[in-house]
Amino acid sequence: MKAGREFLLFALAGVIGFGVDVGVLYLAAPLLGWYAARVLSFLAAATATWALNRRYAFGARHSGASLAREYLGYLLTMLGGAVVNYGVYVLVLHTFSGVWVPALGVALGSCAGLALNFLGARQLIFKSRRGH
Repeated sequence: MKAGREFLLFALAGVIGFGVDVGVLYLAAPLLGWYAARVLSFLAAATATWALNRRYAFGARHSGASLAREYLGYLLTMLGGAVVNYGVYVLVLHTFSGVWVPALGVALGSCAGLALNFLGARQLIFKSRRGH
């Protein structure tokens, strides 16, 4: 599968992951606060995008690892983008005010980490099958 198609499917999974991220964030924030809830929402979104990317964006590839090892590798690989994502999220929370600000922070943070996460997933987790 071509990188452009993989990227579009990766981005689409990211849009779905964004919905999971924001949903979990707003549900968990009353109990955990906006910062700790963001960690939980990231994990939920990363889990959703791993499953979607595994099936669709990188369905023609395989990691060669067990599901558990692939999942943990995916989470670790996404940490680079997560650091950028969380930094943008915190910056947005400190810059703006309003009920919509956490969702904006998630959206801008997700966009900031998108390319780094795609390259990590494509090159480190979902490697090309040999002979393809």
